[in-house]
Amino acid sequence: MLRYYKIARILILFTFLIALQIKGYAQPLRVAVAANAQSVIKKLQADFKKRTGIELEVIIGASGKLTAQIMNGAPYEIFLSADTEFPDQLFAKGYGLKSPKVYALGSLIVCGSVKGEVKNWQSLLKSSQVKKIAIANPKTAPYGKAAQESLKFFGLENDIASKLVFGESISQVNTYIQTSAVEVGFTTEAFLYERVDHSKVKWVRVDPKSYGKIEQAAILLKYANQTNLDKATQFYNYLSSPSARKIIDANGYHLPL
Repeated sequence: MLRYYKIARILILFTFLIALQIKGYAQPLRVAVAANAQSVIKKLQADFKKRTGIELEVIIGASGKLTAQIMNGAPYEIFLSADTEFPDQLFAKGYGLKSPKVYALGSLIVCGSVKGEVKNWQSLLKSSQVKKIAIANPKTAPYGKAAQESLKFFGLENDIASKLVFGESISQVNTYIQTSAVEVGFTTEAFLYERVDHSKVKWVRVDPKSYGKIEQAAILLKYANQTNLDKATQFYNYLSSPSARKIIDANGYHLPL
């Protein structure tokens, strides 16, 4: 009887260990993604799953907030930032397994549903028909920082300071634009590829000389060592593949050399 009891315990323990392994194997890869890339990541996610069978769990947020979460122990295995500064900080502080790599170059636009022309957007922002201008929080969102730099470059900071509405992330800015809560906003060119109907918004690219280059970097995080290192490495490498680059290029971004 005692012998059968011991065998039963061993079988239960063995079944439990197998279940843990299956659970760990089935655990999706957790990828933190800057809000500006929430549209393109869906396409990358689908293409990557089609090629590898690996599921991604995507967490969207402002780059600065995601960085703070990672430093506070958030269980993310890869981070796609809207800049290089936040991933560089993480790598310098020991949160990364490999130095960050640039996977896309962003483009800043002025966009809105205004009656006037947006081509001369500097004059438009100062006009009476524009009462609210949305930009993302420059402290946590790289596209907000780029917008702030551009306003300073063109000498508009003081003229339109009272009109500025700050979004927590670029996705909140996009919501303000889509719902006409603001007349215009500074956002990413990729926003245009999220919309089915482009006819209701007017837009123009902001001169890239007026803001720092928006190099969007990916970093393989140290947390992957505890969970899905092989899967995480596969996705990290996939971002440089011809397939991924084609998707990135077709959705409002430029490609790094």
